[in-house]
Amino acid sequence: MIIRHQPTTPGRRHRTDLDRSDLTVKRPEKTLTTIIKYRAGRNSSGKLTVRHHGGQEKRLFRIIDFKRDKHDIPARVASIEYDPNRTANIALLYYADGEKRYILAPQGLKVNHLVFSGENAPVKPGNALALKNIPVGSLVHNLELTPGKGGQLVRSAGNTATLQSKDKFAVIKLPSGEVRQVSLECYATIGEVSNPEIKNIKLGKAGRNRHKGIKPTVRGTAQDPRSHPHGGGEGRSGVGRPSPVSPWGKKTLGKKTRNRRKYSARFIIKDRRVK
Repeated sequence: MIIRHQPTTPGRRHRTDLDRSDLTVKRPEKTLTTIIKYRAGRNSSGKLTVRHHGGQEKRLFRIIDFKRDKHDIPARVASIEYDPNRTANIALLYYADGEKRYILAPQGLKVNHLVFSGENAPVKPGNALALKNIPVGSLVHNLELTPGKGGQLVRSAGNTATLQSKDKFAVIKLPSGEVRQVSLECYATIGEVSNPEIKNIKLGKAGRNRHKGIKPTVRGTAQDPRSHPHGGGEGRSGVGRPSPVSPWGKKTLGKKTRNRRKYSARFIIKDRRVK
């Protein structure tokens, strides 16, 4: 549910937040957290390679189990938690053998529910199965591209993919509209990723973006000619060239960036750009 605020300050006038009353704990499981050094867009030499990064809040990284490789061992959902590193909520599992793991929480998963993974797992939200054991038409997330590698696709809040058919490969329709083939041995988790309303959040002020580590982006036409090819001119002016370019003179409008020789490109049946 979306929460609105009284306009006591300009930053709160349009700000909205998520009601997180359904989350059960405020502190993460200590054994499943680690510290990842924030590099603010800089490489190992300290050189800035990605612009507009820097100054985010400190946060602990939660170690998520994307592989779901504890087969045929029941796990109880101990808590549903907030994760500052992703849009989805996460669920803490207590396995019957005593191990604890975090997974992406699907929509509808509650505390004390039992979840399974493996060949014999029932087709219920939160359970992980190979695509060959999932009925056609099912909604899945946390989808593997290589068997045993762990989920790589459909992991952000509110997303879900559809299993359309099965033959030599499983045919999956992704949230982007892309239709692709995936090995039947690849694992996926049943259900839709939790927290779908996060896309309706209004930040309300620039400071909330700075807390996320996102710095302002200045238009090229607003800069001087030394800083950007679009800069300069008396008064307001256009880009002054046949097509827009980056600060380093590379074409940006309509320039294709995907390497078509990528190993997985041959499995794409319908490109997401084709309407």
